[in-house]
Amino acid sequence: MSAPEKKTPETITRDARRELRRHVDRLEAALAGLRAAAPVLTGWGTELATRLTAGARLLAAGNGGSAAEAQHLTAELVGRFDGDRMPLSAIALHTDTSALSAIGNDYGYEEVFARQVHAHGRAGDVLVLLSTSGHSPNVLAAADAAAARGLACWALTGPGPNPLADRASAAICLDGDTATVQEMHLAAVHMICRALEAALPTGVRATSALAS
Repeated sequence: MSAPEKKTPETITRDARRELRRHVDRLEAALAGLRAAAPVLTGWGTELATRLTAGARLLAAGNGGSAAEAQHLTAELVGRFDGDRMPLSAIALHTDTSALSAIGNDYGYEEVFARQVHAHGRAGDVLVLLSTSGHSPNVLAAADAAAARGLACWALTGPGPNPLADRASAAICLDGDTATVQEMHLAAVHMICRALEAALPTGVRATSALAS
């Protein structure tokens, strides 16, 4: 068997640039779906502003890159996104590693989010689930737990139809490969935050709310 042909630096650079152009092309193609989803994202942000300032809580979960996006969302709510405001209650369900490993060990990985939804979720709370495939068993189990507990369940997924979109109260399905969908989900998270902060009463947005 002959040795594989070694690439020259020029070939490597040319191939890398081609792949990056394709990456950007995929993002550009996916933006149409994100623009179309803007009314739903606006509604989610506005509803969160009402629910969270009234004492409800947001729970969020996902696997892998989707876990990172879920955690990004909760960080923006507990901290801040754009302007100073009161902290809002939001928990990323994958961040408690002791609970995650204990539940996985005792009940199986499929239950790692669902059991936490049963523990922390209350009627009127919101569960946001992110999945590029929409097929992850642990995310589907969490959606079922949300329905049982009376939580609204909103899903950000990859191409539809998929089981998660079917089980959620509302869903946005975005086309693209895994990387493109995850990048669109991050943009969607930021759009939700912008809509939420635009909907907050002025007094809630003020820094003085933190000191009251």
